Amino acid sequence: MYQQDGEDIFVIDGHVHLWDAREENITHEGGEQFIQCFYDYHTGFTPEEREWDLDEYRHYGKDRMAEDLFGNAAADMAIFQPTYLTDFYDEGFNTIEQNAELAEEYPERFVLNGTFDPRDGEEGLRYLEEQKEKYDIEGVKVYTAEWRGESKGWRLDSDESFEFLEKCAELGIDKVHAHKGPTIRPLNRDAFDVADVDDAASSFPDIDFVVEHVGLPRLDDFCWIAAQEPNVYGGLAVAAPMAQNRPRKFGEIMGELLYWLGEDRIIFGSDYALWNPDWLVETVMNAELTDAQKDEYGIELTTDVMKKIMGENVAELYDIDIEAKKEQFRSDSVTEEFGLGDHYGTQDATAD
Repeated sequence: MYQQDGEDIFVIDGHVHLWDAREENITHEGGEQFIQCFYDYHTGFTPEEREWDLDEYRHYGKDRMAEDLFGNAAADMAIFQPTYLTDFYDEGFNTIEQNAELAEEYPERFVLNGTFDPRDGEEGLRYLEEQKEKYDIEGVKVYTAEWRGESKGWRLDSDESFEFLEKCAELGIDKVHAHKGPTIRPLNRDAFDVADVDDAASSFPDIDFVVEHVGLPRLDDFCWIAAQEPNVYGGLAVAAPMAQNRPRKFGEIMGELLYWLGEDRIIFGSDYALWNPDWLVETVMNAELTDAQKDEYGIELTTDVMKKIMGENVAELYDIDIEAKKEQFRSDSVTEEFGLGDHYGTQDATAD
């Protein structure tokens, strides 16, 4: 468990992936463009001494992922958000089946989300049911700019999408994480627009919509929508690493989010493996607003506020009992494997 100023901060990384972008898995030039664009984001916002080389970035594997997320207690839990891209990658870029291999190894540490794509029609509805039956998912990640044949995207507020959202409600899948962030080569920027969140959230008030990447670069549009829709949350993946080399911009983003959404609807995410929580958590926890931003927004990034953002908010969303998890983690497989006993109060801790 991460500690700051003597206080424990229970961190739930709300946005992680286990992807495979090896060349032998790429079936379309878009797959190579996609991972190269991801890598550009990685090198652009990662401290130079923490950058990965491209080969390890393409396929880091589940052992590396477990160590990076939990090995130094930067994160306590994480939520898998799949991104299929099956037109680009033979076995998919990052599927629920791939993620499940690691989630089943550490079930106490991971939340496994599924996906849907309304262009899949009846077959897609059956697949959604299968994901619920096999993995008991509570949430789905949707990727509205994904290519599918001649189609280069879809909308959350379409009739076809509403059919899938109705199925989610029927199955008890009450969280939809929608990628609404910067464009990624070769996908279309407009297909990630946040406008379609508005009607979807209004039409399905019992489903919570987490807008991943807080709509960047459309932050204003997102905030105006979220201010009116109490079931809309903001996921900080992509925004979070700006705390490292764009601190004033990060302060502006946090100021707007806290002003419009409040401290209870903002969720931390590293977007692993774009960025690694082993440095990102500390960077975000140490972020500060400028004096001018404090005056303008009337807020500060206090420890209590950051506790909510780093873990408590998503714990509330997914019904995770943090105190029970702390007790469980004193002797779970991760604590034993990485020697983390001192982080959870185990008396016979072996960690330094």
